[in-house]
Amino acid sequence: MRLLRGDMDKATVFNDDAGAQAAKFVAGGCQWLHVVDLNGAFAGRPVNGDAVDAILSAVDVPVQLGGGIRDLETIGMWLDRGISRVILGTIAVRDPDLVRAACKQFPGAVAVGIDALNGKVAVEGWAEASELGAIELANRFEDAGVAAIIYTDIDRDGAMQGVNVEATAELAAATSIPVIASGGVSSVDDLRALKKQAASGIAGAISGRALYDGGMDLGEAIAACAD
Repeated sequence: MRLLRGDMDKATVFNDDAGAQAAKFVAGGCQWLHVVDLNGAFAGRPVNGDAVDAILSAVDVPVQLGGGIRDLETIGMWLDRGISRVILGTIAVRDPDLVRAACKQFPGAVAVGIDALNGKVAVEGWAEASELGAIELANRFEDAGVAAIIYTDIDRDGAMQGVNVEATAELAAATSIPVIASGGVSSVDDLRALKKQAASGIAGAISGRALYDGGMDLGEAIAACAD
């Protein structure tokens, strides 16, 4: 399932078999999978555990998961089930000390999701806006041991309008934590533009709708990101 700018009323289901879809992506050359428990993000707790388990059973590549992960117990549960890296979003704003504790307890397995609209961080499945800036939030975790920052420009997410290269590069340059671009990555040209900014600290990109719709060829995308 994919949303348009985080709106559950504008959801599109592309495949009702999560495991089969995951296997298809891996067969196409994906070396990591990015998974979001969308219902969990709104509920504040895991909801789609069976679908996540199906994905983990179907593939042998690392899987990172976000959505509804708000405490150390849930982090440990997902890592025990086979998730390689959890993404903390809302809780990174609400309780930054928990993020630091998680990084200490689960080194290398914790990423922070920064979802921003007009430069301000959104929480609770993007349903609420905060007054916190994206760079300000990233800087809070500069020395915490965060493995990566997943940066999503909400206005671009699912809209097929292209990635916000400028904002992503600005964030990456402001922190030593590797930044993974998300939201609006809709073409190979987007990937090439992000790659040109690799020196700023952009380490990768996440794409969803463009791959499902066929607007971007997975093999071509992987080739564009090589090296």
